[in-house]
Parts: sequence; structure tokens; C-alpha cells
Amino acid sequence: MISIVIPCKNEAENLPILVGEVHQAMAGRDYEVIVVDDGSTDRTADVLAELARTAGRLRHVRHSHSAGQSAAVRSGVFAARGAIVVTMDGDGQNDPSYLPKLADALLAAGPAIGIAAGQRLKRTDTKLKQLSSRFANGLREMILRDGTRDSGCGLKAVHTSLFRQLPYFDGWHRYLPALVIREGRGVVHVDVVDRSRIHGKSNYGILDRGLRGILDLTGVWWLRRRRKVVPTVTELGQ
Repeated sequence: MISIVIPCKNEAENLPILVGEVHQAMAGRDYEVIVVDDGSTDRTADVLAELARTAGRLRHVRHSHSAGQSAAVRSGVFAARGAIVVTMDGDGQNDPSYLPKLADALLAAGPAIGIAAGQRLKRTDTKLKQLSSRFANGLREMILRDGTRDSGCGLKAVHTSLFRQLPYFDGWHRYLPALVIREGRGVVHVDVVDRSRIHGKSNYGILDRGLRGILDLTGVWWLRRRRKVVPTVTELGQ
């Protein structure tokens, strides 16, 4: 089974379209959709209840209050029943047609690879956001050397057992390739095309994300430095 984890906050208008597209993209596969409602104050809960009733394969995980995107992703990962988790944003900018491609890329790469990471082409964000992301990604690559030009893309496929082993902190979803490499696994990349948001506005600003990103980058660099050898573990005598 593949578990599609979608963190969201106040996306009541986008979810019916997005969930329908997910079902269409995953048709013929064994999958579940886990939408993590990060303390929404709009009609998100009602919309998800109706979607679960009419479409099936949908699980609604709710935070009592907003804890952030990283916490929402983590809640979905620990709720997942599938062997692979594929994440995507809940605002509709990530195209669900890439979900099976990411899962297939991860499986085809073999056990040495821990994550298939989406890399956005033709960004639809404002020029300011694009420039800030380009700077942040360049700085991150210079320090972490994870070979990923766009770690902020929400589309990622990770083995569930590995996902649950990764050190958690607020902002971890932007550093998954580097954290996977820390566990001795590799990264494959899949080019994806970004879309424009249909309804609503972003819940995440440039300034707060940038300031926190400096601390996060330092923390991930420290974590990488503190684990230099990852052994292969084998139980003998069985």
C-alpha cells in the first residue's frame, strides 16, 4: 500500500478538487489518502467528512490546534498503513499525477535509495518567492551537499519505516534528502511541474520561513556531522 499524506490548513475550497485528482492519479493501485487538518478554522473538517463518505479511501487526521506543516506531515507519517509514504501540499500547487511516478521511482531505485524527491520546474510563485527559494536552496546545497536543488517541493516518496526514523524538528520537511543521506541511504530526483493555487492564499510567509531556515540549516549540518558512519546491521544465528 502507498499512503498519500497531505498536510493542510484552511483549504476547504481546494480539497474537493485535490482529493478527486489524487483518486484519479492512483486508480488501480493499493493506496490510502491521509489528510492532516492542522487546526483549520474554516469548513475543512466538514469537507473532509463528506469526501470520506462519498469517495472512500480517505482518512482525516486532525490537530486540536495549528502546529505547523512539519508536525502535520509527521502525524500523517505515523498514521500511515502503507510501506511507502508520498507527501504533497494541500493547496493544489502540487500535481497529483506525479504521485505514482514518485512511488515507482523509489521502488525502481532499489533498497539503497531512501527517498524520491520532486524537483519543481516552471515555478508559479511570485518572483520574490522564487528568488528567496533559489538563494535558500543554493545556500543549503553549499552546506549540506545533498544534491537536491529544490528541497522545498512538497512531492516526496519515502519508505515509511525510514521516514519514522528521521530526527524530527519544526521545518524537517524541507530537509528530508539531507536527513535520509544521514541514515546512509541515497536520493533520486523526479522533475515535476508546479501549478498555480486556485483558491485561498499561502499560510507561510517569506520572512519567518527565512529566519527559521537559518537555524534549521545549522541544526541539520550539526546532525550530519554527528553521524559519520552508518553500519549495516545483521542479526546472526537465526
